[in-house]
Amino acid sequence: MIAGAGKPMRLHVDLARQALHVLEGDGVRIRSYPVSTARNGAGERIGSECTPRGLHRVRARIGAGLPSGSVLRGRRPTGEIWTPELAAAHPQRDWILSRILWLCGCEPGRNRFGQVDTMRRYIYIHGTGDDQPMGEPRSHGCVRMRNADVIELFDLVVPGTPVEITE
Repeated sequence: MIAGAGKPMRLHVDLARQALHVLEGDGVRIRSYPVSTARNGAGERIGSECTPRGLHRVRARIGAGLPSGSVLRGRRPTGEIWTPELAAAHPQRDWILSRILWLCGCEPGRNRFGQVDTMRRYIYIHGTGDDQPMGEPRSHGCVRMRNADVIELFDLVVPGTPVEITE
């Protein structure tokens, strides 16, 4: 649902095209964003660093009201704001910025429960550093977006919004 609008909507992450589409209930595309998904490709297993496929839902929205570029670790703001200088000082950090849409799998045995549980893998749609390219698979399993895009998307969705991830 679009927050406050009462209109059914869903998200579609297209791994092949490295794009996220916002669709109204009737399938009309109302927004599209470039994304960066897993460098290791598609896959569901814990520890694979792959982006899980199938039907998911937004389990939680984290970061409402934070400034663009706010750094989140363990789903909590650190008080830092991402800059190229901060990134250079911490080259090994996987930057989770601005907002988090935490995903939960809906398909037992495929992306829910056991060794394929999307939520237990902490798979998010989240912002990333301005130096990170979109349209190329480079993440550790999550769906990365530009900060302005993830903030806009965050304001469109509510917990429970369906998210389909396809190859």
